[in-house]
Amino acid sequence: MSNQDFGHGSSTTFQSEGGENSRTSNGNQGSREEAFSRASEMAREAAEQAKRAAAQTASTVTQNVKELLDKQIGTGATVARHFASSVRSAADDVAKDSPMMAGFVRSFADAVDGYAAGLDERTADQLLGTASDFTKREPALVFGIAAVAGFLAFRTFKTAQPVASPPMQPGQS
Repeated sequence: MSNQDFGHGSSTTFQSEGGENSRTSNGNQGSREEAFSRASEMAREAAEQAKRAAAQTASTVTQNVKELLDKQIGTGATVARHFASSVRSAADDVAKDSPMMAGFVRSFADAVDGYAAGLDERTADQLLGTASDFTKREPALVFGIAAVAGFLAFRTFKTAQPVASPPMQPGQS
């Protein structure tokens, strides 16, 4: 049961079952703005939650990568120690024939051991900082090493023999 008033204005009035009048055109603009405002606020809150979740996920991933790198550094230090031990064994074998050469080889083994100990005491962040500092101090050397590595990679890939593939069509050879 509704009561409609089609008077001179552009608004239409409906009477709801509870007896309240509501305007459907100009008078309803305030409630639309309020609904739009609430929707905008909800969208802002959702965006903030998404940003917080993304930041937390990025932080977690970064932490996991750092932990993985730290473990790999520890593994590298262990491998370097094993290498130093093998070099010492080689020095012992050479010592009978060439004591001077054995001394050089042992010095090398000691240097590798010291390098391994230094690796074991550092984190990935510290090593990255050290590499960054070295690059700032010696940019020409770093550029030269990169150029040589690039040249060697280029020559390696250029001289690699292409793999022969079977013909695509019957009758081709």
